[in-house]
Amino acid sequence: MMTGGSYTTIDTQKVSGSVPSVPDPGHTTVKFAESNLQTFPPSATQGKISGGSNPPRDADDTFSGNGNGSSDEPQSGGWLHKFTVGAYKPFFDVDTSDVVDRLKESLFPFRGTFTEKTADKPDLYGPFWICTTLIFVAASIGTFVTYVAHKWKKQEWNYDINLVTWSAGVFYGYVTLVPLALYVVLKYFSAPSGLVQLFCLYGYSLFIFIPALCLSVVPVEIFRWVIAGVAGFMSATFVALNLKAHINSAGERSILIIASIFLLQLGLAVVLKLYLFTVTV
Repeated sequence: MMTGGSYTTIDTQKVSGSVPSVPDPGHTTVKFAESNLQTFPPSATQGKISGGSNPPRDADDTFSGNGNGSSDEPQSGGWLHKFTVGAYKPFFDVDTSDVVDRLKESLFPFRGTFTEKTADKPDLYGPFWICTTLIFVAASIGTFVTYVAHKWKKQEWNYDINLVTWSAGVFYGYVTLVPLALYVVLKYFSAPSGLVQLFCLYGYSLFIFIPALCLSVVPVEIFRWVIAGVAGFMSATFVALNLKAHINSAGERSILIIASIFLLQLGLAVVLKLYLFTVTV
């Protein structure tokens, strides 16, 4: 170690472990070794959370599903799948134009082409709203007619809430239980039909009763009987003719089944006339 003036210098040649000075060449080239950092995430990396190379999924895959509509969540199979909302979602996926066309088809019962047009895509959207509309129309029209009749005779009027519950039981019950029973009968006679298609057919067959209920406002008893009879005949013809070609495969019992379907639909019209088209004061 040497001391010169006020500065102290260290002799680098005598100090152990020192790094000799490197002359400056003017330009230094830095070369990095190749690595796999350009690929992220590395294919061989297994994270503790993701467990693979794919990014972690959202907690809710509703908005991050695949393009084809399927999701990574396991689908419940077997008969338990029938009790899930997803099992019935396709039957409510229908365009407004399709529903309007099917409503028009129900007003022309003698064509008998409804089942052919809905065979590929039967829906439950139309039948549900037809029954719901019938319930409110029946309750509102019945209430209005009875109110006018009581006021006309200057009598006290009370609202009957049972009209709503009774209408709901009739329409929802009929469009559910009758197709279900017919499904079992057709399956027994080796002429099975789709259950959803039967629900669709019977649901649209009730559409004719909506204008019929509106016309029941006219306070003429014979006119109400005519309206109920025409609506019942059109509805019964619509169902019978659309099922005729399919039920013919049941053999000798086909005529009996078709006649039962026709008479049952007429019976519904008679029940509606007695309880909804009739005003008692």
